[in-house]
Amino acid sequence: MKQDLIKEVALNPGVTAHLDRNWLHLKGPKGEVKREFVYPKVAVTISGDKIVISSKQGTKREKTIMGSFFSHIRNMVSGVTKLHAYRLKICSGHFPMNVSVSGKELVIKNFLGETVPRKVELLDGVEVKVSGTEIAVSSVDKELAGQVAAKIEQACRITNRDLRVFQDGCYIVEKAGKGI
Repeated sequence: MKQDLIKEVALNPGVTAHLDRNWLHLKGPKGEVKREFVYPKVAVTISGDKIVISSKQGTKREKTIMGSFFSHIRNMVSGVTKLHAYRLKICSGHFPMNVSVSGKELVIKNFLGETVPRKVELLDGVEVKVSGTEIAVSSVDKELAGQVAAKIEQACRITNRDLRVFQDGCYIVEKAGKGI
């Protein structure tokens, strides 16, 4: 059944929005983020301190696209006001691992006694801090922070060994917006 659909996202104080064709730019106290929103029957507009997502005579497909747009915009607004943060735990039972950040890389040395260090390339706009057995990944963009946290976890993947015995690695213990 076709009907007119409207969803609104309120902007927090201190957040400014700018629409350039299909690109939505948000600027806040923690940084700036931009994203492209393109779908033929769904329009994204700015009215005052709200971002309006609307569809004229929309079907359930447009309703689902609007829900996705709504979630992305809400994540963008929360990212520019408070950063999205992931926490990882360094677990080393067999060999003492050495994890450090050098430039645009995270270097994992002595993982399971390996002589060649494992390296993770960090994306632009993501900040990684290592303190003791904790790795903190934070960014304005939720997807970038999640991608870097996943890359770090995958860099310590163990193959050809019994996973019940070898439980060394870096594991995500807290995701942005929710604990595990």
